[in-house]
Amino acid sequence: MLRRIALLAAAAGAAVTLPTMPAPSQAADQSTPSVLVFGHRGASGYRPEHTLASYDLAARMGADVIEPDLVSTKDHQLVARHENNIAGTTDVAQHPEFASLKTTKVVDGVAETGWFTEDFTLAQLETLRAVERLHDVREENTIHDGRYRIPTLQQVIDLAAQDSKRYGRPIGIAPETKHPSYFRGLGLGLEEPLVKTLRANHLDRKDSGVYVQSFERNLRDLRQRYGLKVHLVQLTSNVGGPYGEATTYAQMTTPAGLRDIATYADWVSPDKLQVFPRAADGTTSQPTSLVRDAHAAGLKVVPYTYRAENQFLPAQYRHGTDPNAYGDLLGELRDTMKAGVDGFFTDQADLGFTAREDVLGYHYSVQHPEAAAS
Repeated sequence: MLRRIALLAAAAGAAVTLPTMPAPSQAADQSTPSVLVFGHRGASGYRPEHTLASYDLAARMGADVIEPDLVSTKDHQLVARHENNIAGTTDVAQHPEFASLKTTKVVDGVAETGWFTEDFTLAQLETLRAVERLHDVREENTIHDGRYRIPTLQQVIDLAAQDSKRYGRPIGIAPETKHPSYFRGLGLGLEEPLVKTLRANHLDRKDSGVYVQSFERNLRDLRQRYGLKVHLVQLTSNVGGPYGEATTYAQMTTPAGLRDIATYADWVSPDKLQVFPRAADGTTSQPTSLVRDAHAAGLKVVPYTYRAENQFLPAQYRHGTDPNAYGDLLGELRDTMKAGVDGFFTDQADLGFTAREDVLGYHYSVQHPEAAAS
């Protein structure tokens, strides 16, 4: 673990002005990154995801933005979990008092068995502890199982504010509304409490460092119905389309589809395979026109998800045959930045910071002789 976070100190003490960013083609000084590092579920490469410990570590490692995925509790409180099914991310199975809540539900057309946040009050969820989701891949992280609680959106906002002061640079948040149609159908819509919480914290501003994401089109409602002023990020995927729509993500990422997204959102966040498709042998070569087309539509681009383990990397960046060993994530990120992206989601914020330093020369006023010149 120490080997993996050796760059932490270089990221922790620094100052940078966010979030108004120049386009990648513009000259930028060392205090204003033109490519943002989004800590995917925090520093999920090193801590159980969606915990305050994970978010804080991402900030210490140099992330500009931390990402809480949001789901609702039974009493309509927003909490940070990647899915409303918490069977694989908490110790709920070890709590006999909740055994009767195990059930099977259909979420966005998929049947799932487990325990679901909408069946728990916030007080009940607070008795649970987080565990590592990818326990076979990230065995080192399991040492933290049982240590951390499930945080609320408000707690994540408070942490980002505290870390901004602690580390001397603004830390943004990128809340994602998970399964918004599903929760709306339960009478637990995510949009209303999200907007209310952002406004209660005086964050409904374009310069607040908030980036609200969704795979669905509720972003249009957030902009037009609720008048939300923060950055809105339309997520897309290499397969399928928004739940309940006939439109596919492939259609949404055509030039015409991107122009439509630009009528309500500021960013598009594609699967990295939509930027660099993989050949039959698992390698990538030239990027698609997606980044160029998005910029032409007035959108910024932040692909996901960049992970260091071999099994998540294109074949040319893998080192050895162990699927859980680290490959050349720095190489993949360097090539991604050269394709012109405006940010990227990564599980290893320290490596994202290093890759950006290599390509663009940012080091948050921390000088060392091996930092690449901008």
